[in-house]
Amino acid sequence: MRPVAALAIGALALAGLTACDATGATGATTSSSLTAEQAAALLDSDFYDTSLVHSITIDFDDDDYQAMLDAYSETGDKGWISATVTIDGTVFEQVGLRLKGNSSLRGIGSDSTADTDDDGADTGAPAAPDSGDGSVNTDDPETLPWLIRLDKYVTDQSYQDRTEFIVRGNTSESSLNEAVALELIGLSGLATEKSAAVRLSVNGGDDALRLVMESIDDDAWNDDAFEAGGSTYKADSGGDYSYRGDDPAEYTDVFDQKTGDDDLTPLIDFLDFINNSDDATFAADLGDHLDVDSFATYLAMQDLTANTDDIDGPGNNSYLRYDSETGLMTVVAWDANLSFGGMNGGMGGGFGGDGGDRGAPPDGATAPDGEAPDGAAPDGAAPDGGPGGGDNILATRFLADSTFSALVDTATTTLTASLYDSGDAQDVLDRWTALLTDQASDLVPEDTLQEESDTIAAYLTAAE
Repeated sequence: MRPVAALAIGALALAGLTACDATGATGATTSSSLTAEQAAALLDSDFYDTSLVHSITIDFDDDDYQAMLDAYSETGDKGWISATVTIDGTVFEQVGLRLKGNSSLRGIGSDSTADTDDDGADTGAPAAPDSGDGSVNTDDPETLPWLIRLDKYVTDQSYQDRTEFIVRGNTSESSLNEAVALELIGLSGLATEKSAAVRLSVNGGDDALRLVMESIDDDAWNDDAFEAGGSTYKADSGGDYSYRGDDPAEYTDVFDQKTGDDDLTPLIDFLDFINNSDDATFAADLGDHLDVDSFATYLAMQDLTANTDDIDGPGNNSYLRYDSETGLMTVVAWDANLSFGGMNGGMGGGFGGDGGDRGAPPDGATAPDGEAPDGAAPDGAAPDGGPGGGDNILATRFLADSTFSALVDTATTTLTASLYDSGDAQDVLDRWTALLTDQASDLVPEDTLQEESDTIAAYLTAAE
């Protein structure tokens, strides 16, 4: 780790310190709304300690910011700028900062139909017609989704062994839905990303409550999540799981390799099998290509968390992890901010085995704004998996096979008992709700927090 300095407790809480800023900004300031007690607790704490609301401040040159927005508006490219970032009182300079996401950036720029992969390259495809991840306002950069990369310009710069931090977009004010969903995914035994509730301030502006999470693109996350070596591939939102031949160049617009040796061969072989094997071969040999038990658990958890934006949702939201020792692929869960019905303005969700009644909120839950009544899909939306979704070849073939679909049913029954009937899921929700009520009610009103918590609780009850 190569931080510039650790700030003194009193200054962190009360005054805020400035630091030399290579971007030309006036200086790094700490959150003005932290109490001395909160600031003291944050110093030297684990950033993903969920008993605390953490603090991140970002400072950058306004001209750099505007140039970045102009470039995104004109081309869809997500360019990097340099910033000073303070994490729980530790200052880092020359940090890479760029916009993060696709649907979460709707409304920025004049061309909202162009689709880009998450590295900013134009895929040439229309953007997936989903509902977005909440409102964004470029005049209030603390509302935007961001990727913070500590080692973009300074080699080996990291914080607690992590080089990347993702500031998530969400349709709710609290982001409780994604925080709870991520933790439940981890309790199911699947690899998941840790998250932290954060007070985020940009260029001395007001604090906003945001959810910040680990990045699957981070080598350190992969090392912690998977025992064996291998490669991690991200499905781009403008692509699909189709087989496009054996030329790696044909996959550059649909998958990005994030970790491991630069080799798409395992991915291409896997896509060849799931697309081109006949049904008998698929049933007999899928276990030689995919961790089928893990995938059954994945599908069960996406349904149990009512996530309409999963592998068969509008953007193929998933990663594939190739284990070089076993030769198996694992589908890694990603993008849970539309879990539990997407909360306010989301796309709806529910429980129904293989993604059945995802359009209707459970009894007692409030339907998100703009949702079609009585569980009907919104205009133009597929009834399963959200608009443009419901047609991932792997999920479709897996669920069409009686043996594999039975694994999903078994996983759903087991996880319902262990997470929901046991009360563990409610305990997770209660803990997150109490945290935000106790430490962030100045950022989100208590009645809003309680309303959003109650909406999730209705989904948890419906799953029992």
